[in-house]
Formats: sequence, C-alpha cells, structure tokens
Amino acid sequence: MPTPRFLTLDDVAEILNVSWSQAYALVRRKDLIAIQIGGRGQWRIEVDELERFIQQKYAEARAGTVPPEPAAGAPTDAPAESPEQRV
Repeated sequence: MPTPRFLTLDDVAEILNVSWSQAYALVRRKDLIAIQIGGRGQWRIEVDELERFIQQKYAEARAGTVPPEPAAGAPTDAPAESPEQRV
C-alpha cells in the first residue's frame, strides 16, 4: 500500500507528540500549512509540508532562534534574561 499523501490533525498531533488542539493552533497560526477538504472543513496536512515544518524547527534550534521555555511558575510575558544576567 502506498504511503498516504495527506495526514489528519490527529495524525500530526501523534507524530509531533502534542495534543490535537496544539496541532490545530499550528495550523491557525500558519506555522504549519494545511488545507480544508470536504463540506465540514476537515483539515489535511501534506506529509512533505509536515517534514518541512520539522526541518524548519530544527534549523531554528540550531540557529538559536527558538525562545527559551519559561521556568515553572514564571510569568510568560517576562523579558528573557541576557547571558550577562545569568549566574
């Protein structure tokens, strides 16, 4: 059987190990490009598009452009520490 060309949001969520709502948020923000199919607007993500997204995230991580995750209990809108402020 050939590899499917399109994935559902459930498939993408499972591959990325995130929740369905997190996968949907990626689509809403256009971080991950998807198309709507059918009358009920079922979202589909092309396998090649998901791979492009993953490779882009690796490139951002290598370049150091990924914002650090906030510490537990820290406000999410707090400015990031500069290397000089870390001790």
